[in-house]
Amino acid sequence: MIGFKAKFRLATIVVLSIGVALVAIYDLLKPISNGCTMTYMYPTYIPISAPKSLSSSKYGLYLYHEGWKQIDFDEHLKQLNGVPVLFIPGNGGSYKQVRSLAAESDRAYQGGPPEPMLYQEASLMYEGFEIDETNIPILNQYARRLDWFAVDLEGEHSAMDGQVLEEHTEYVVHAINRILDQYKESQDARVKEGAVESGSLPNSVILVGHSMGGFVARAAVVHPNLRKSAVETILTLSAPHQSPPLALQPSLGHYFEYINQEWRKGYKVQNSRAGAQLSRVIVISISGGGNDYQIRSKLESLDGIVPTTHGFMISSMGVKNVWLSMEHQVILWCNQLVVQVSHTLLSLVDPETGHPTSGPRKRLAIFTKMLQSGMPGSLSGRSDFHQQSPRLPLQKGRKFFGSVRKNITACPSKIRWSDEGLERDLYIKTPTVTILAMDGRRRWLDIKELGSDGRTNFVLVTNLLPCYGVRLHLWPEKGTSMSNSPLSKRVVEVTSRIVQVPSGPAPRQIEPGSQTEQPPPSAVFWLDPKDMHGFRFLTISVAPSPTVSGRPPPAASMAVGQFFNPEEGRKEFSPKSLLLSVFSQKDIFIKEDHPIVMNITFSINLGLLPATVSLETTGCGIKKSGLPVEEAGDMNSGRLCKLRCFPPVALAWDPASGLNMFPNLNSRIIEVDSSPALWSSTQGSEQTNVLLLVDPHCSYKTSAAVSLTASARRFMLLYNSQIVGFSFSVVFFALMRQANAWELSFPVPSLLSAVESNLRMPLPFLSLAISPVLIALFYSYLSSKPLPSVGSFFVVSMICYLIANGTVIVLVLTTLILSHLVARIHVFFKTRWRWWILDLSTSFFSFKVTRVINANPSLATSLLAIVLVYFVHPALGLLILVFSHVLCCHHALCSFLTASSEARAEDLFGFGSGIKKIESEVGLPVDDHSSSSPDSTRSYGDTQLEMFHHRHGLLILYLLCLLMFLPSLVAWLERLSMSHNFPWLLDSMLCMGIILHSICNSKPEFNVFFQIPGTRGYEIRQGFVYMIAGYCCYLWGLDLAPYKAFYAIAAIGVVSFIFRIMERRNRNSRKHSHRH
Repeated sequence: MIGFKAKFRLATIVVLSIGVALVAIYDLLKPISNGCTMTYMYPTYIPISAPKSLSSSKYGLYLYHEGWKQIDFDEHLKQLNGVPVLFIPGNGGSYKQVRSLAAESDRAYQGGPPEPMLYQEASLMYEGFEIDETNIPILNQYARRLDWFAVDLEGEHSAMDGQVLEEHTEYVVHAINRILDQYKESQDARVKEGAVESGSLPNSVILVGHSMGGFVARAAVVHPNLRKSAVETILTLSAPHQSPPLALQPSLGHYFEYINQEWRKGYKVQNSRAGAQLSRVIVISISGGGNDYQIRSKLESLDGIVPTTHGFMISSMGVKNVWLSMEHQVILWCNQLVVQVSHTLLSLVDPETGHPTSGPRKRLAIFTKMLQSGMPGSLSGRSDFHQQSPRLPLQKGRKFFGSVRKNITACPSKIRWSDEGLERDLYIKTPTVTILAMDGRRRWLDIKELGSDGRTNFVLVTNLLPCYGVRLHLWPEKGTSMSNSPLSKRVVEVTSRIVQVPSGPAPRQIEPGSQTEQPPPSAVFWLDPKDMHGFRFLTISVAPSPTVSGRPPPAASMAVGQFFNPEEGRKEFSPKSLLLSVFSQKDIFIKEDHPIVMNITFSINLGLLPATVSLETTGCGIKKSGLPVEEAGDMNSGRLCKLRCFPPVALAWDPASGLNMFPNLNSRIIEVDSSPALWSSTQGSEQTNVLLLVDPHCSYKTSAAVSLTASARRFMLLYNSQIVGFSFSVVFFALMRQANAWELSFPVPSLLSAVESNLRMPLPFLSLAISPVLIALFYSYLSSKPLPSVGSFFVVSMICYLIANGTVIVLVLTTLILSHLVARIHVFFKTRWRWWILDLSTSFFSFKVTRVINANPSLATSLLAIVLVYFVHPALGLLILVFSHVLCCHHALCSFLTASSEARAEDLFGFGSGIKKIESEVGLPVDDHSSSSPDSTRSYGDTQLEMFHHRHGLLILYLLCLLMFLPSLVAWLERLSMSHNFPWLLDSMLCMGIILHSICNSKPEFNVFFQIPGTRGYEIRQGFVYMIAGYCCYLWGLDLAPYKAFYAIAAIGVVSFIFRIMERRNRNSRKHSHRH
């Protein structure tokens, strides 16, 4: 019996598991505000005919046309001469989802490229080499429009079944070849009508894939039927690359591993076919950020698959002109992102050839320039922002990032505004400079004087456009100099160092001449000591307000610059304060005259606990407002402060998704996160820093709190695969304890009791829960892989293991309650209507087929399960297997309840003495002298109870396997009416191994897993094998591959089956020699 402490331990784990699940579901169901603008269109979908040679007509291919007028499809196809782009929908997606991208691409082509804003572009440095962006032309208009095609995959769920995913890949390969053929057919039709064709036909198709469609795009590239160089550019939106979002089905996980391995081999072996194909392919992965609950950023990463010389991953929050996190489906129609992607794809078209740029480095440079901002993409483990600020070659010969020389571009010569001379110059004597209007003045800042006392860095935040509204120069000296070179050549313009940041809406002027609220900054300029070395002055020149090179001036102008000490702006939330913030938020007060850059450090591992950060203005230096005392306080931190303080901007670096920017922090609460504490994570990736750009004239209250709902939601989204893998290990460890009890002639414990025993401290828990974590860390050390942060990795693994135990306990309790309820009802009715049921059973069992099945129940169910596994669907075969074990459990439990009852001494169920054997396994070697229990004095009821416990443990194991295949079964049922294909051989073979495991381990006395031939006493016991299987499932869970648990069960089943056959042959040979 389980004692009170054990029950309390189990109850605590169950409450923890259910609580985390319920809180996570509650947080997932809350509405999300993403700030996206809807995209509108007038869609027309033109079907592309399939060749007669194509056997399957299940899928379709369409060409998109934007416009409300009715068109002739054949005539439109005849005029096809753009750049082909193929859209691949994701899991359950529709080909009509292409409409937003296609419509905006058409508008972008007609409207032309956006006017360059002259902000600093993103660094094009990768793996030590520099991509020369000087060869990237600045276009006045796009060379050729994009022809958007889309494949109709019937809305099938490719994320649930590996076979569906492979079929989608094969059809996409056909669609790519068909698109290229269509251009040839269109050109031939035009030539036939007398048209003169001078341009060449396209030889490649740009692939754009959403969700699983992004992975299908990569799989198509390494498909053997794809034409050479038919795909050179892939853009994915919220697509998983590392592993499936639901890594449950073995064939699905295997297909992901196979495709990723082909990509890795292709880059390593350049002379192979895959290597030659991939050497020209660029892959760009855009993630939805924190609001994408279906595909997490960690899965969308290209690390270890595509080298940084051929692609990168960027969060939508880091995409230039977007800076928004969006949900999984929203990323398809979010106008801000769709417009930027449309201009990016159009920029790939070479104006000379009319086809996408052939050079992979140049294409990568275009993607970098169009998508990434000038801000650094990540902190890379550094705590100071200035250490990641782009290096500036201020003089000829200075190096860019320490190795590559790079010249600074000055403002274009066409941008000129008057310079009134020194009499209008202002000389700043304080470390902080404020500009409130476009006054046409130049401000001089003495670097030596203002940059003393540790104030070695300079930052300027502004809403003025570089070159058009503000220009910055570094001067070696003011006035004359002994240097031979003229002063104009020794002055360096650094305006191109201004980096764009997201800004909120500009404030409205209530009436002419009235003061408006401070506008949000739209750019930041940063200089560190290395950048200012050798210079004496920094000048900030502001354009005159009436004319800004023909542009209307902004409604309100602002610029605030400051020399500051980075150490003074460092604030830290201690681990204790963050843990206590679960109950009450932790506040840090920032007084006036603070540094303009505040570096907020979270010293606790955020890999487990995401925190919310908010900023509130508490003062702005207004002591006398002319208002009553009771109103002045509110106004001081309210409307009046909005007139004086610019809205703060937050920059957070998430190692998983990159740069996240949050404008207008006054009106929002942000959630900062970090890389998950996975086995593949690196040291320091769980830490997060938040950089705040705040007005130094104002005081603030920074609040941070750990959100339990966000923590639960994030935990379940990130670690669900890990929990599933751990659940298998929990069941294997429980089966190990049952097998060991039988071997030692102890009563076989219930599965619930076995799970509870494995949770006891110190030895069981340490050996089963902590040892695999240490093995994983030791393996990473031996294989020279980066070690994760040991603390967070250990804590997260333990929590996942406890939740896995809680999941198994809930499953066990549910099946136990149902089993006892049904068994007691059965016994009750058997007792009341015994003779009537016996008559019915006698007539039913008189049929010949029924007699054969009743005599060989295990053989019959196994054959049926095998047929379903190989010819229909593995889930149906597992369902038969689970159902047979349900009947066996019910049989044993009814026998136990009947034997335990003192009302009758005879068998009430009509089963006879055959109950004592419980379905002998036909064809398997069983010792004729073996009893059903190692203890012959044990009562019949105790024997049946032990049989129930053993069968119940196997039932839970097979039930987990069935649940793993349920998503695949749903996908199979959806496409059942269209066609039927045989299951993947891998899935069928693994399920066959599970069936063999069921046959060979149905009785607890089958406790010898394998005996070394020719030896006595050297046996491998079942308990030891279950322990090894549990360790393997634990490690596979840490590797986010829970589907590999099928390998362990199948391996045990196959080896057990072979050993049973060998044992039977040895027994028969001994009997034959005895007769002679």
